[in-house]
Amino acid sequence: MIDSRTAPYAALVLRLALGILFLAHAGLKIFVFTPAGTAGFFGSLGLPGWLAYVTILWELLGAAALILGVWPRLAALALVPILFGAIFTVHGPAGFFFNNPNGGWEFPAFWIVGLVALALVGDGALALKPTPAGSDKA
Repeated sequence: MIDSRTAPYAALVLRLALGILFLAHAGLKIFVFTPAGTAGFFGSLGLPGWLAYVTILWELLGAAALILGVWPRLAALALVPILFGAIFTVHGPAGFFFNNPNGGWEFPAFWIVGLVALALVGDGALALKPTPAGSDKA
């Protein structure tokens, strides 16, 4: 049974954790690898370099939406393709465990599970702009 008194706060904690992770992930691309370096890495994978800039922007916007609670259920689902892309291009061939060279796919897959769980459980407490359709105000 779900405790309806605390469930919105559990969703809030999940939403904040996921948002902070995406903020850190985008920050890594911006401040450590640099956008140009990230574009070069994308190019080395056979992807267009401009996709790196789109990915960084998508991660920043998604992180902000999750942290602030702006349509969080939709934001969570919108971030899932980035992680599938990471799995299929980099982490999948490296195997399961994330401590393998190039990082395995276990962490991005778990991250997807968290995003889907948030989309299913609800927006959480203190959402600035709850998801309009299908929102249960949780």
